[in-house]
Formats: sequence, structure tokens, C-alpha cells
Amino acid sequence: MFEKQYKVRYFEVNQYGEASPITILKLLEETAASHCLSINYDLYDLMKKGIGWVLLAGYMKMERYPSYKENIIIRTWLSKYTKIRAVRENIIFDEQGNIIGRAKGLWLFFDIKRRRPIKIFDDIKEKWPCFPEESIKNDISKKIKVIDSAKYVKKFHIHRFDIDSNKHVNNVTYLKWLMESIPNEIFDNYFLHIIDGRFIAEAHYGDIIKFFTESDDCNNTFIHTIKNLDDEKVCATAKTVWKKRF
Repeated sequence: MFEKQYKVRYFEVNQYGEASPITILKLLEETAASHCLSINYDLYDLMKKGIGWVLLAGYMKMERYPSYKENIIIRTWLSKYTKIRAVRENIIFDEQGNIIGRAKGLWLFFDIKRRRPIKIFDDIKEKWPCFPEESIKNDISKKIKVIDSAKYVKKFHIHRFDIDSNKHVNNVTYLKWLMESIPNEIFDNYFLHIIDGRFIAEAHYGDIIKFFTESDDCNNTFIHTIKNLDDEKVCATAKTVWKKRF
């Protein structure tokens, strides 16, 4: 297992003085990147070989978000491998050692130039042995339904800074757009408790995407679909659950 400590900085907090969901996702990515570096597989060294890790599905559940200047620790490990995929587990602790969040992701080892999966190096598997313990029980292989119309619809142009080292829109950017589609009444009075996402097709610089958000049957739960406006291809789907702030 691998751990990394962070102190929440001013530019990472929202209007309530708490780390935003986007901040937490970025810290989870940073922890994964540091874990790669710890076994001498720096992401940029992999990129020079035309190889990267791509997130296919992810789930995050936060009981609360850390405050400005609060220290947190993120613990991460790999719980399962296939030939081309790996499941990454994460637990987020506060300064007192209390668990404030859990997350897991399904990652694909990816040939950036050919845009197709490749076999995970045996050396990586040897240096990252599996710990079968799960951070949270959730089936991230299960599909999330696609919606074609919704009460809340927004369009976004993909800009240069939306693109990551794999030359497509980063999963954190999808969350940023998702937050923009949430009704003000929910966003101002609730916090993002759960996000469950599936990344289906790539979106690139210059594309225009359309975001559909609709209330689900459960209270304060929403279903989301992201489509490429040009070909109507579904890029991502998600489900979010929001919890009363006060």
C-alpha cells in the first residue's frame, strides 16, 4: 500500500472553506501518479514511450470535505488485475485518522498513439502486488443509463486546458462540467456525497459537448449523460447523490 499526505490550500477550497470535489479528484490522481513514480514508472516517462493509464470507471463517496489548511492522508493500492486493466482503491483520512472518504477506479493500460489497450507490464504487477481488500463495495463495471433529454442541459466548448497528457478530456474536467449542470438550490445547500461515473468515448480539443442532467427517482439524486454534439456519441455517464450541508 502507498500513502501520501496533503494540506488543503486556499485555491483548492470553495465558498465554505472546504476542499471542492474537483480538488479531491485531483489529489486522488496525484496520489496515483506518485504511486507510479515510487516504482520508477513515472507517468511522463511512460508518455515518452507512448503509453498511459486511462480511467474507464470511477466511484467516490465523501462523508465530509476537509477544511482549509487541514491535513489529510490518501492511502491507495491495487486490488485486482486483468491483462490490460487494474482496479485502484483509495481511502481518505483526516488528521485524527478518521475515514472521511473512499474511492475506487478501473484503469486501462493504453497505447496513446494507437488509441488501444495494451498488456500491463509484468514488472509493474510485481512492484504493485495486489491487496484484495476493497475500499468500498460498489460494482463499477455496471452500466449507468443514458438519457437523451433532460430538464437541465448545457453545452461546453472543449478548450486546450481541458486536455490531459493522453490527449483527451480529463475525467476531472467532466466533473467540473457536471457541477455546472446541477440546480442552484441543490448546489448551494447540499454537498456532493457520491459520484459514480463511466467514461465511454474520448472527447478532444475543439469538440462541443452537450451535458444532460435529470433528477432520478431518489431524493437529491441525479443522472448525467455527456454527448459529443457533432456525432451524438456518448462520452460519459454518471450518477450523483447530494447530501444536506447543514
